[in-house]
Amino acid sequence: MTANVQTSAKVANGRTTLVGVTSVTRTVLGYLAMVVAAIVLYFLVRAGGEDLIAAVPAPAEPGKHVQASSLGQVLLAVAVVIVFARLVGATFERWLKQPAVMGEITAGLVLGPSVLGAVSHNAYLRLFPQAIAPHLGLLANLGVVLFMFLVGLGLDPKLLRRNSHAVLAISHASIVAPFVLGSALALGIFPLYGYGGSGFTVFSLFLGVSMSVTAFPVLARILIDRGMENTPLGATALACAAVDDVTAWCLLALVSGVAVAQVGEAAWTLGLLVAYVAFMWIVVRPIVRSLAEREDRSQEPVSLMVLSISFGVLLLSAAATEMIGVHALFGAFVLGTLIPHDGRLAAQLRAKLEDVVTVLLLPIFFAFTGMRTQIGLLSGWQDWLLTGVIVLVATAGKFGGSLVAARFVGLGWREAGALGILMNTRGLMELVVLNVGLDMGVLSPTLFTMLVLMAVLTTFATTPVLGLITGHGGVVPSPVENVGGGRTG
Repeated sequence: MTANVQTSAKVANGRTTLVGVTSVTRTVLGYLAMVVAAIVLYFLVRAGGEDLIAAVPAPAEPGKHVQASSLGQVLLAVAVVIVFARLVGATFERWLKQPAVMGEITAGLVLGPSVLGAVSHNAYLRLFPQAIAPHLGLLANLGVVLFMFLVGLGLDPKLLRRNSHAVLAISHASIVAPFVLGSALALGIFPLYGYGGSGFTVFSLFLGVSMSVTAFPVLARILIDRGMENTPLGATALACAAVDDVTAWCLLALVSGVAVAQVGEAAWTLGLLVAYVAFMWIVVRPIVRSLAEREDRSQEPVSLMVLSISFGVLLLSAAATEMIGVHALFGAFVLGTLIPHDGRLAAQLRAKLEDVVTVLLLPIFFAFTGMRTQIGLLSGWQDWLLTGVIVLVATAGKFGGSLVAARFVGLGWREAGALGILMNTRGLMELVVLNVGLDMGVLSPTLFTMLVLMAVLTTFATTPVLGLITGHGGVVPSPVENVGGGRTG
């Protein structure tokens, strides 16, 4: 333990963090230098890639109408997905000490063409005929929209408002570093795997964003499972991941807005997005908070009318961002952040939605992702080598950016290393981003498969590597007293 960490601790949301008293001026100057350097480096990358030609032609426009499949086929596929995902998730949780969601993601990949299709192509086609893919896709997208609403609903704004300047710097360093490395990597990938319809600018921006995501819910689950959520390390990681989440989804909204608009229309799309956010903050937020305060004063269960209004506003918010040209999940996430996370209304909404989303809809999303992940597309050693490079670059950006920033603000090597490993957790959130990229025609199926493997491998590595750094107990020894108490999960 270094002497730098032996300072008075900061408290965020009742939890002691690792970040001690640091020079505000020094941190702010370092933060500004990091942002300016990232912007300059990205424009250098963009200038170098403007003349590159994509290897894969732009995908054809949607054409033939897919015949509706029987309800029985869809129900059978969903039933198999739910049961298999739950069994694999429980196995991962009990025997591999991994979050159950990692088992569910793996189950989705196993049910796809990469495993089930390779073992028995006929069985795969009987279970997932091509005709039901659009129906599963609609259910999967609905599940992601509701899940992002729950993520926003559970986000504690105190972690954003009360964390120190140092936590903000660590979080944004964990975005800036992988973003710059990812966009630079696009210089080599675009001529080999890029879609001609997207252009290098959108491709490089999207690849940078895909490298920058941290899975806040998976990270929280890992900390709870190890009894670390109230330790200084756990509180710091949660604060950083909360800021990371908001920033990453804003970046995704920006990139998707640019991607769906022509160059002349991009400014209009972004202007509409700004207007939407302003409307949600100025008009919708006071109404939602007034409704939440009314429910807090009531002793009766939340009425069906209030729940109907809440779900209706959720879907309208998601539809608004979808019509603007930004994915619907951003609208769902924004509304979730506006509802007080610790009130009765939020608790009732979580109680009504969590089981349905977690047990029914998210496994469908994993299966749908598995149907689109074709490991067989990685046909030669060059493809596998590039996959390894992507994993290394993504890890170096997330882990390295967090490590350097944490050391800069005064954390010891061990704490900074543990924080870097936690911020390298991607999981479900990364899969959401990648599916958006595939739907928008920015990612080719081959590159999509590579990035899915990157997301799974980096998340799988979190628990065992964190155990090596923190030791058997799972907590980095620290002279800072843990004021949060013990395990609450």
